[in-house]
Amino acid sequence: MKKSIWRLTVRSEFCASHALRHYEGKCESMHGHNFAVEMVAEGDRLTGDTEIVLDFKVLKRELNVVLDTLDHKNLNDVTPFDTINPSSENLSRHIWQQLAPRLAPHGVRLHAVTVSEKAAQSATYMEIDE
Repeated sequence: MKKSIWRLTVRSEFCASHALRHYEGKCESMHGHNFAVEMVAEGDRLTGDTEIVLDFKVLKRELNVVLDTLDHKNLNDVTPFDTINPSSENLSRHIWQQLAPRLAPHGVRLHAVTVSEKAAQSATYMEIDE
């Protein structure tokens, strides 16, 4: 028997500066980005009335609550990036860790978080059961 899963995607962005420690290149100096963030949530049930998994505006609101803690900040001064590098990889994991518990009460599970510094490259974080 097959199980049905729907994946919902919302995108947002935040502006911030960072410097990558130990990079040995231009990115070791302070610089800024308009970071693009994509989150994918999944659910296995539709609501009885509107037949949706969850309203996109709820997903976007929860994502933006997390991103507001990073927006217009020097990421190197924001916990945990005061001790770990504010790389796209670490940003995607951090956003995941803050967002996943916010989505759980809405009956959806976070599938993936992707952070892009530029349109041509991104880092995606997800957690899988082994």
